[in-house]
Amino acid sequence: MKTYHYSVLFSALALSWQSTDVAADPLSAHMMEQIIIKGRQTDLLGQASSASEGVIGNAEIRDRPLLRTGEILEFIPGMVVTQHSGSGKANQYFLRGFNLDHGTDFSTFVDGMPVNMRSHGHGQGYTDLSFILPELISQIDYQKGAYHANSGDFSAAGSARFSVQNRTANQVSLALGQDNYRRLVAKGSSQLGRGNVLAAAELQQYDGPWTDIDEDVDKLNGVLRYSQPLASGQLSVTAMAYNNSWNAADQIPARAVASGQIDRLGSLDTTVGGNSDRYSLSTNWYSDAWQANAYVITSEMDLWSNFTYFLTDSVNGDQFEQVDNRRIYGGQLSRHWHHRLGQFALEHVAGVALRYDDIDEVGLYNTRLRQRLNTVRSDRITQGSVGLYSQSDIQLTADWTAHLGLRYDYMDVAVNSALTTANSGDASDDILSLKAGISYQFAPNWQGYINAGQGFHSNDARGATTVADPVTLARIAPVDLLVKSNGAELGLRFFDYTSFNASVALWYLQVDSELLYVGDAGNNEPSRSTERYGVELAAYYWLGSNWSLDVELAFTRSRFTEQEEGEGNFVDGSLPLVASMGLIYKADNSWQASLRLRHFGKRTLDSFNEQRSDTTTVLNAGYQYDWQQWQLALDLLNILDSTDNDIDYFYASRLQGEPAEGEEDRHSHPIEPRTIRAKLTYRF
Repeated sequence: MKTYHYSVLFSALALSWQSTDVAADPLSAHMMEQIIIKGRQTDLLGQASSASEGVIGNAEIRDRPLLRTGEILEFIPGMVVTQHSGSGKANQYFLRGFNLDHGTDFSTFVDGMPVNMRSHGHGQGYTDLSFILPELISQIDYQKGAYHANSGDFSAAGSARFSVQNRTANQVSLALGQDNYRRLVAKGSSQLGRGNVLAAAELQQYDGPWTDIDEDVDKLNGVLRYSQPLASGQLSVTAMAYNNSWNAADQIPARAVASGQIDRLGSLDTTVGGNSDRYSLSTNWYSDAWQANAYVITSEMDLWSNFTYFLTDSVNGDQFEQVDNRRIYGGQLSRHWHHRLGQFALEHVAGVALRYDDIDEVGLYNTRLRQRLNTVRSDRITQGSVGLYSQSDIQLTADWTAHLGLRYDYMDVAVNSALTTANSGDASDDILSLKAGISYQFAPNWQGYINAGQGFHSNDARGATTVADPVTLARIAPVDLLVKSNGAELGLRFFDYTSFNASVALWYLQVDSELLYVGDAGNNEPSRSTERYGVELAAYYWLGSNWSLDVELAFTRSRFTEQEEGEGNFVDGSLPLVASMGLIYKADNSWQASLRLRHFGKRTLDSFNEQRSDTTTVLNAGYQYDWQQWQLALDLLNILDSTDNDIDYFYASRLQGEPAEGEEDRHSHPIEPRTIRAKLTYRF
């Protein structure tokens, strides 16, 4: 690592703080508490700097039935969360015209800890949210677009920050459902001296609806947290533990279903699946003026997949194993202050973020029945980064506020390739990102926004040092380590303080390149520069104290901006339409019922737009009844028993007996059939 870069950045940050005599903002902690309680009913006029950011409260999360933990991100308007494999694998995410894969251009944090994995064995930015207990989330702060200086790597499309509760209700819940679904959750907190101890545990098992395999999910989660006032702020120390194993029902080709070889819930390779674990220790301290966090994370994953069956190896099949074993160290320090400069009121946040990934092994192996046949590539990687950022809000008048942000990121990597020494090496890169915006509150209930900003994502470290294809040894060009994006947004927000909250955003996003390391193949997949634009609408209506209605719509157009011979200009995997609608009725705190509709339109499956998926529509329902210390909850998922697909791809694969070149076909993973789950909770 080039330590002088880090020293210079730390020195600059320290000087900037020492040279400013400021007073702490007395409203920070108050606003945080208010947002936690009210969520989307909180007034963000004059607080938010764009129309596409928001806060999701704990009460909203409790009200919505979830099939998978990762669907928590669907609270973000326009976000789609799907799955193309087993329940223990990171979800597939879609937002703003991106097929984000497993998180490449959307950054996620839990209590300041990054969830996205750099240079991961399965995919760049791999975001597995399975270690989160939804019952412990206090709020989710989300931002779309790269208009905020605190957003760094993987944030071209946006970011989400999960906060964990310091105190929680004491309760035990047992949920049972079809296909041997079982989930036991116990959580509670109590006072200890000047502080508070929170403990929670989750045990989940599930076989799934698949006809050829038992998914055999065996997930265990644990959280232990201590918090107390310290100095003028609040301190918390948190330990998290997660372990999971599963079998997977991967995507399957349409021709295998049409011929009767398998049914739509069947599998062609019944031995794929995985094991994953994550352990972390983190500490956070915040006051009105300062915020600091530090963390250490250990993570391991073994994942077996088979997407092409016998296309490469006609004897053993194309099953492969991806391995990732790492430790992550990091932290962040920021200061918040405000002052006056003449007639202008200024508010600032300045901070520094550090992260270091020590990856013992990231590997790709050809396998049969989960037994290794040979090594495609195996590497050891160290990857470090530092980000320095500053964000300022300038109150120009009572109605006009300017927003200015600046961020500098430096990253360096070292790759030690076990097989091909030519692919070993060092690489480094840095990037400067500018952010700017202005907001105008032209009426007590209305505020308009104009934003522009630059973001970036990192490419896999192996892609930045690889010069020889790991299989053919043919010479290939390394890719850039950091890739810039440029975005802009025009937005409008309305809040009537009683029953209605709405926002609309017209946005644009350009990405220089979407070059990614492909973990499934062990090499680089080049892509052209792209541009996307669209419009998003989110509206929330509270009809008195009993009824609430929400509607979210997103329309997107995604195109390549560079021509390539033999290719079209449609962005593969892009999603042009997302719609979500929810209706909730609450009867005087004794019972409530809810309906939620999720729809996403036909996805582009090839660059000519000749292959498109069908639309997908799912309707879920929930019911809760409270009596004294008991609560009974019923979730009916996929009420209409839709046979739509969670996700579709179009590529070549080969079944046994087919020609050596295989056959191009649509490969899909179906949504799970109608299922009912019942949960009984005892509060004490």
